[in-house]
Amino acid sequence: MPRQARLDAPQTLHHVMVRGLERRAIFRDDADRGDFVERLAALAERGALTVLAWACLPNHAHLLVRTGTRPLARSMRSLLTGYAGAFNRRHKRVGHLFQNRYKSVVVEEDRYLLELVRYLHLNPLRAGVVPDLRLLARYPWTGHSALLGTVARPWQDTRTILQQFGPTFPRARRAYRAFVAAGIPQGRRSDLQGGGLVRSLGGWAAVAALRRGREAYQGDERVLGSSEFVERLRQTVEDRPRPGTRTLPLDRLVARVCRRVGIAVAQLQAGSRRGAVTRARDGIAYLWVEVLGHPGRPLAPILGVRPQAVYQAARRGRDARAEWDRLLES
Repeated sequence: MPRQARLDAPQTLHHVMVRGLERRAIFRDDADRGDFVERLAALAERGALTVLAWACLPNHAHLLVRTGTRPLARSMRSLLTGYAGAFNRRHKRVGHLFQNRYKSVVVEEDRYLLELVRYLHLNPLRAGVVPDLRLLARYPWTGHSALLGTVARPWQDTRTILQQFGPTFPRARRAYRAFVAAGIPQGRRSDLQGGGLVRSLGGWAAVAALRRGREAYQGDERVLGSSEFVERLRQTVEDRPRPGTRTLPLDRLVARVCRRVGIAVAQLQAGSRRGAVTRARDGIAYLWVEVLGHPGRPLAPILGVRPQAVYQAARRGRDARAEWDRLLES
């Protein structure tokens, strides 16, 4: 069966599932879990993702995240590749850690947000990792303890969830705790699992190719939502193209940014650290990677830097995004 394109767009809610190869453990101890969570926190702190719920189980992990301007695929590649390499070094092993890449499902937020928060956070209880809700409230390896205020996770967006349960944090937490307890008898819910594994990078425009018809919409394995929700996604594609779908040849982009800061293109590759040259590198990297959605590695020789430095430059360029975005539109 052909692989379907991954669906993604700014400010889209995703349920992401990561599983160990052949159901093997991806977390052997708290050092592993801590490393994974630190990497997730770094993405949240940089604004790449908004993390609403998460859970680490021995052989898999669940994330409920909202994307920013950075594509989900880039954030997940950063998270999983970095974690797998560190895991292998820590445990003196080689080879793949994860089953394929990961599975992601676009979620209709109004309808499924709270249900998924509850479902994800009850995973350790269903799996027998913790015996009861009392211990789950202090278990550090899900976002549930952060919502209850027992484990500090300042990078997790707890406000979005708690404000739906009450006007003050104490009242909201009591109501949230009761809501989670009410979900225990429901057990495993296949209706919240999403569909099959999606591995290709196709982009948001693939929504336009979804088959028409109510049953087809409800059956698309990349979406958790109603037919009306999928229709709105399709209209989003038609009416408001994602910035990442804009095209501009790289040579024209480089020339345009260099003119803006007043340097010659050749100065980029000369290794100069002059302020104007660094600013040009930052602007080019931001527009090419963050806005246009291209990989950073091919840009490295053009900027005269290491591949990792391209992504660092793109993050710096984000601080002047208003200027660079206007330049792209000119």
